[in-house]
Amino acid sequence: MWCSLPRFIRPITAVSSLPNSSLTILCHHGVSAAAIYSPEKLEYSTQLVTREYADLNLSNNDCQVAQLEFREVGHVRVRKHVNPLSFFKMVPVEFPDWNAVYKDAKLPLMVDIGSGSGRFLLWLAKRNCGLKNYLGLEIRPKLAKRAEHWVHELGLNNIHFMHANATVSFKQFISTYPGPLVLVSILVSVFRIQCPDPHFKKKHHKRRVVQNPLVDSIVKGLVPGGQIFIQSEVQEVAVDMRKYFDAEFDKLVHINHVDPNILCDNDGWLLSNPMGIRTEREIHAELEGAIGRSGWFVKDWKHGLVQPSPFAVSEFPRVRILLFLL
Repeated sequence: MWCSLPRFIRPITAVSSLPNSSLTILCHHGVSAAAIYSPEKLEYSTQLVTREYADLNLSNNDCQVAQLEFREVGHVRVRKHVNPLSFFKMVPVEFPDWNAVYKDAKLPLMVDIGSGSGRFLLWLAKRNCGLKNYLGLEIRPKLAKRAEHWVHELGLNNIHFMHANATVSFKQFISTYPGPLVLVSILVSVFRIQCPDPHFKKKHHKRRVVQNPLVDSIVKGLVPGGQIFIQSEVQEVAVDMRKYFDAEFDKLVHINHVDPNILCDNDGWLLSNPMGIRTEREIHAELEGAIGRSGWFVKDWKHGLVQPSPFAVSEFPRVRILLFLL
């Protein structure tokens, strides 16, 4: 049975407390917002992330974020741009022994494509122990390695992070997983390191994570009633992602056609954040006043089968109303 989501406003730290320094956000021609952040705002933005995920109490959680081409994340140095079509990134990754990775490998699975730092997925896994398993796929190996270190630090047995190119390896992973795939999330951002790079240059659009082969694998891999959540604060990227899933209209429907209590605008974008917590991308984008878009799709609703919302957990904090694209 479908579970309605809470839609309450949760107060956040006022942006007015930011240091006085000018900032211009460029969302085209491959310019990263982080490259033009002042050091003070980078630090403040990092502090907001730390507060949002304070209950995880992660090591190296108060790290500084470097500017320009590389970023410092704890003891991990991460390249901002990654070409998923490079020779080494196109080699499929060997799937793990699921019974060794998860305590119960038959639980419903959520996959986060472009899991970045992993905080968002860790937060969900901590609150759904024994209910769901979580898999984070990240193309930057050092981020995946540190996220997996946090998994062991927190003692969680329902979450795993892997260095993998989802475009190449997703189908293989899902075909070998013993349980049902109930949710896939794709969070794309120009802000910070959490999500796959948006690749603004037209000649680089083929590098974007959402392409027909991946979409086909996701749709086929989901069980009836499974869900897809996409999100970006970059209008161009959001629309580009959504067109691939809209093209699967014979298999996917927008969430507001399933539950009229889920509010969407006239174009089908979500009007509220259903996740229970802001992603790092949302925090940075919100800090700069960026307007994002979120989309939510359900598979095979015509059959009347919908998985319970993975975000409708009673102990989740209420979330503030946003305009973010799924």
